[in-house]
Amino acid sequence: MVRWLAILLVALGLAWPAMAGPFDDGVSAYNRGDYATAMKLLRPLADQGHAGAQYKLGVMYAYGRGVLRDHVKAVAWYRKAADQGDIDAQFSLGVMYENGRGVPRDYVKAVAWYRKAADQGDADAQFSLGVKYADGQGVPQDRVQAYKWFNLAASRFAATEKEDRDKAAQGRDSVAAKMTPAQIAEARRLARAWKPAK
Repeated sequence: MVRWLAILLVALGLAWPAMAGPFDDGVSAYNRGDYATAMKLLRPLADQGHAGAQYKLGVMYAYGRGVLRDHVKAVAWYRKAADQGDIDAQFSLGVMYENGRGVPRDYVKAVAWYRKAADQGDADAQFSLGVKYADGQGVPQDRVQAYKWFNLAASRFAATEKEDRDKAAQGRDSVAAKMTPAQIAEARRLARAWKPAK
């Protein structure tokens, strides 16, 4: 009996990677640079509405990985995933609008997409909102909001993202140098009150 159990466990262990599923297999293929396999596995899922697969196709078109670089197609795939709430796609759409890639440059739309991702807790999007409020791009300049978003980003970047965390803290401190103590207190209150959207 023990022998049969050992054989069954070994068989299951060997079969586990094959049981991961097409999305995980597609992402694995993408990560190892096998873009043809990634496209073959992810495209049908994306066509069926899988947000993660749609986002990954957007990345492939945005960077020309396994396909010709096509920012218009990247935006189309990002939008499909972003409309389903995919945080990475929402942030990526903000970047596309900010830089005018695949769409006309539009800071108002960039801010709208950054906000969707930032509201869900994406530190990169929170940092980008801090920049936009500090510079008054796509929104009226608002140091209280800039401080709030920089502060949130600085607290949400992972320990492994020290450089990003430091940039967010520097943005916050730079804005604070132009604020009154009352404005700083309000910005801190807003940051403490913030909760990620569901």
